[in-house]
Amino acid sequence: MDELIRATAQEGMIRILAADTKTLVEEARKIHDTAPTGSALLGRMLTGGLLMGSVLKNAKDRLTLQIKGDGPAQGCLVTSGRNLAVKGYLGNPSVDLPKKENGKLDVSGAVGKEGRLTVIMDMGLKEPYVSSVPIFTGEIAEDIAYYYTVSEQTPSAVILGVLVDVNHTIKASGGILLQMMPGHDPMLADLLTYRVEEMRPLTSLLAEGKSMEEILEDLLFGMDLKIQERKTPRYECDCSRGRVEAALISLGQRELQNLYEEGKEEELTCHFCGKHYRFSHEDIGIILSESAAKTTKL
Repeated sequence: MDELIRATAQEGMIRILAADTKTLVEEARKIHDTAPTGSALLGRMLTGGLLMGSVLKNAKDRLTLQIKGDGPAQGCLVTSGRNLAVKGYLGNPSVDLPKKENGKLDVSGAVGKEGRLTVIMDMGLKEPYVSSVPIFTGEIAEDIAYYYTVSEQTPSAVILGVLVDVNHTIKASGGILLQMMPGHDPMLADLLTYRVEEMRPLTSLLAEGKSMEEILEDLLFGMDLKIQERKTPRYECDCSRGRVEAALISLGQRELQNLYEEGKEEELTCHFCGKHYRFSHEDIGIILSESAAKTTKL
């Protein structure tokens, strides 16, 4: 079962978020029918977005994480929140590249080098907070760490991994976010960086049956690891017919009128879950009338 752990170490000087995400990434793989390279990219983004969104303060706050480069993946977008519900999609789910010389899936090749990583935080204010940085490596983990360093001035180490089995299912998936708190000893940060660089691949450890807690205990040995919370994350789409109707209305009166006059039914598909919403000619006429009535009242 998937699990997200919140923890601290070294008397609160290190904040830790770690998640085993095999089940939710497999769910995303099945929904989007991703090829291996696409599965690895989407899985890393879902896990990274999950870790980042889990620290939002309010239940209704939402975080959107997007990476868009010039590679054949055609971008990837995920959204998450403090409730640990995460969803996402790839521009090109079929993207699949030859493996690198080290045998790993070429996620950075799928992403591309030219482009940006963007973080949008909607916290119920008039305008969402938007920040972006250039793509650093395209491997996702390093890009998120670079975002935290540049945009939030928070020294961070990020580990993300997705292991795709020979039958293209997800064998292991997970991530760890380590952040240094204000007032930390620089030598502590150096030690932590060294340990992260020297640790075995996260997905190899997970595939061998190690729990995320055991992995953290080894990584933070002697640093007084304290587990504060355990919760279950999930892949969940909150789309609805009402939201899709709102998207139709947002097209504007002229576009709705054109759709109605064509006399055809309209079918819209949710990017995140693949659910289809059909609107008959009569449905579009009702939406057009209701939209016109609202506009008149304004």
